[in-house]
Amino acid sequence: MRQRILRRLHDSGPATSTTLARDLGENSGITSYHLRLLAEHDFVREVSGRGQGRERWWEASPRQVWIPREGLSIEAQAEASGLRPAAWADALEGFDRFRAARGAMGEWGRGTWVWGRTTLTLTREQAVQFIADQQKLIRRYQRDTTPPGARTVVFASVTYPEPTPDEEPPSPGEPSGQRS
Repeated sequence: MRQRILRRLHDSGPATSTTLARDLGENSGITSYHLRLLAEHDFVREVSGRGQGRERWWEASPRQVWIPREGLSIEAQAEASGLRPAAWADALEGFDRFRAARGAMGEWGRGTWVWGRTTLTLTREQAVQFIADQQKLIRRYQRDTTPPGARTVVFASVTYPEPTPDEEPPSPGEPSGQRS
């Protein structure tokens, strides 16, 4: 439910718990509960100055949330990792929409996108520093307000150490412990 709420807020902008409940086919008590939990961990924030009376508007936090895995329990690591597959699928769908629309986007359709795959040979310490540097660069471009002429630019990235052959699980049908 929280992932669905985040996707909806990222895709369509601010909403109330009532609007989210309608859009997601749930009741507002459920969406309100999950919004409060998301807000506790800075995934969403209340939109100040919007709403009347008890009506509260929520938006996705403009800052990327980075969850370091070190020190987390196995359960917490699984929960944190659970946020990634849906976000990656959404990023790929968004890139497909961009590719289909780029001819109609004028200058925004040219020179504003990149795709690539790079491998680096790093020590564990260098890998940790690389990720920290990447997050620092992203934060440099994040803003709370949108300047004139700006638009949303999606940055999706995955960084991981490649497992060695002896670290990978056996293929389906391959007996355990018998690798060639």
